[in-house]
Amino acid sequence: MSWSLERDDGTVTEWERSDRYATVRLRERGDGEFVVRLDVMEQAADESAYERERFGDRDAAEERAAAWRDERALDE
Repeated sequence: MSWSLERDDGTVTEWERSDRYATVRLRERGDGEFVVRLDVMEQAADESAYERERFGDRDAAEERAAAWRDERALDE
């Protein structure tokens, strides 16, 4: 299943999987660092999960967000 960009306001960027049971969010913290989190609901076809990682720069955070989306893509 594909991911679509649902929010991008300069502080928060969020992608939602087409089945609507998983999201990946990238957020800039007040101290200039970035947090990326993966949230897969229990109702999802794949295993539920909640992960959160903190990064010092946006590029590294974007790489992690992209990796999670790739890892959690489902066949349609």
